[in-house]
Amino acid sequence: MGKQAKNAISPTRNEDYPMWYQEVVKESQMAENSPVRGCMVIKPWGYALWENIVSQMDTMFKDTGVRNAYFPLFIPLSYLEKEAEHVEGFAKECAVVTHHRLEAGEDGLVPAGKLTEPLVVRPTSETIIGESMARWTSSYRDLPILLNQWANVVRWEMRTRIFLRTSEFLWQEGHTAHATEQEARERTMMMLDVYTDFVENYLAMPVIRGRKTASERFPGAVDTTCIEAMMQDRKALQAGTSHFLGQNFARGSEITFQNADKQEEYAWTTSWGSSTRMIGGMIMTHGDDDGVIMPPRVAPAHVVLLPIARKQAEFRKIMDYTQTLADALRSRLYHGRKIMVEIDDRDIGGARGWEWIKKGIPVRVEIGPREVADNAVYAARRDAPANEKRVVQREAFVNTLEDLLDSIQDNLFNRAKNFRKANTREIDENHDFYEFYREEGAGGFVMAHWCGSEKCESKIKEDLSVTIRCIPFESRTEEGKCICCGSPSSRRVLFSKAY
Repeated sequence: MGKQAKNAISPTRNEDYPMWYQEVVKESQMAENSPVRGCMVIKPWGYALWENIVSQMDTMFKDTGVRNAYFPLFIPLSYLEKEAEHVEGFAKECAVVTHHRLEAGEDGLVPAGKLTEPLVVRPTSETIIGESMARWTSSYRDLPILLNQWANVVRWEMRTRIFLRTSEFLWQEGHTAHATEQEARERTMMMLDVYTDFVENYLAMPVIRGRKTASERFPGAVDTTCIEAMMQDRKALQAGTSHFLGQNFARGSEITFQNADKQEEYAWTTSWGSSTRMIGGMIMTHGDDDGVIMPPRVAPAHVVLLPIARKQAEFRKIMDYTQTLADALRSRLYHGRKIMVEIDDRDIGGARGWEWIKKGIPVRVEIGPREVADNAVYAARRDAPANEKRVVQREAFVNTLEDLLDSIQDNLFNRAKNFRKANTREIDENHDFYEFYREEGAGGFVMAHWCGSEKCESKIKEDLSVTIRCIPFESRTEEGKCICCGSPSSRRVLFSKAY
């Protein structure tokens, strides 16, 4: 492969997928490890991607009536203790503040001023938002309350990986309170629909929608719905969850209201969230051995212009042509957002192009003396091989760039969907199921029958590190036998190894 091999990510996906992922993040200049163990620094290119994600999702949330608010980072320990299952589910991940100042000691600064009650650094906000909802609600006329906050959370992880699992990460968490169970359940599904729309149509990641088993539910929830995506190593990634909390948290936080018949009731609540983990999912769904591939609808920039002047006398003319082209592109819109153009005129030779390939920018354009003379551009799309370029007339390029970007977006989605289809199978026999997941290098989604027993679910998880990712909404009713114990089963569920 010569030059291609020299510039590609090493190791490749097939050689060492986890290390490939780490190298891709590094080479794309999206993020890096922080001096604080388990945390990350999101660099400008990665944060611009996150800003685009936030902007689009925020609009989609608000279109459903949700409004943003902000709640404290610190949560009194007593608040978490109000919902026993909730606190038990997060206990091992909580970072706790016990002192409020530092003082000089014999060996340096030491904690002082012990707090009367420990404060938990926000792992999620159901309990503290519930306290506010309780104060804001007295009548059915005060409902529904539809809130979202964009914030950071801390979950003290032992094994971390940038974007996928860090001790501190960015996310959004939605919290709603309703007068009826039906309304709360409808909101739960509505927000799952929003996640599905965003992940599939913006991140170009096909997902399977379904319901979590009891053991995999959000702690304290009555029902957890989710979307699951397949990564290129054929593991599953949970890309978003929406929870119907019933009246559990309302009881703990005393969120009550007087109904139309002047009777006191507990509200029905929901919560739903997604995080910077989606960025990791996007990388692992679309990236190749040359780096990240950005879906155009969320990319920090859509096109980079690379002026190439081998003689100083050519430089000004090429730069004028490049700037005029950039202005023409920036005057156009792509899915409601201005076309974002980068101009890279650094004198570093071919390294410029490879940097942008690794960063995943959707379209690269080279402009030299010939392109200026021919009123053309030399263009390449990131979802095609790096050396696959074509000459396009300047006017045609400007007028069809939106179509080109949509073509890239659609190709990424269809490629990921075909990959998932090729790596999903139905298995009916226990021996075949175990052999499939024990085979070296094997992986993928398996649709198999399950009797509903947590004992069978736990045994498979213990034996194979395989979990039931969800009970798919589209799983048809059919007679079968549990893949673990052989008991009767009426539908298949989705099994996979997962992040």
